[in-house]
Amino acid sequence: MTPERNPQRVVAELGRPETPDETAARKAESSRVYRSSQTFRNLIAAIIVTVVVVFIVIFGVPRGELPERESIDPAPIAEQASESLGRSVIVPAVPSDWRVNIAEVASDGGSSDGGSSSWSIAYVPDDEGFIRFAQAFDTDEVWARSALAGTAPTETLQIEGVEWDVFEPADPSRAANISYALGTQAGADYVLLYGAVSPEQAAELATIVASDVKELQGASR
Repeated sequence: MTPERNPQRVVAELGRPETPDETAARKAESSRVYRSSQTFRNLIAAIIVTVVVVFIVIFGVPRGELPERESIDPAPIAEQASESLGRSVIVPAVPSDWRVNIAEVASDGGSSDGGSSSWSIAYVPDDEGFIRFAQAFDTDEVWARSALAGTAPTETLQIEGVEWDVFEPADPSRAANISYALGTQAGADYVLLYGAVSPEQAAELATIVASDVKELQGASR
């Protein structure tokens, strides 16, 4: 007995059974549409996953700020400097919230004899400015002018019985961002207070070191 063939499907739009080519074309189009829809779904899924990952990175991962640089204690460094140099060096008794970035003895040029060593401490009294205390050994105002890019004093101030030269660089960008300075002769040494600092803050430091400066001045008499 011969098996009965399946009747061909009549396509309503054609009003007749579709040809083998038409069947193949229909199936190919269906496959294309299916693959396209799958690609779109995969794209949406990938975007969602990416957004979730970014959200986790931004909001879910703990992020700490860089730790603030620890303040240096200048006292032991000053003690070593005093012993090695065989002379007194000043350590200003500044407020506890003034952070110390640098405390060192450095050799430099600029004094009247062609070179000098200096003991210096760099302070950060607030978040914006800085002020440096410097005690230049066996030198005078010429050293200060060199440290301040050739700036000469404009006037003098009396602070706690000490007469200070006032320096105001005309162009702080050419003077290592130094905008104001106070300097005075302290016996054989020259003390300079300078930085990106207000006159009030410089005067505060001058008040703090006044007794030390007077002691050096008295020792030279």
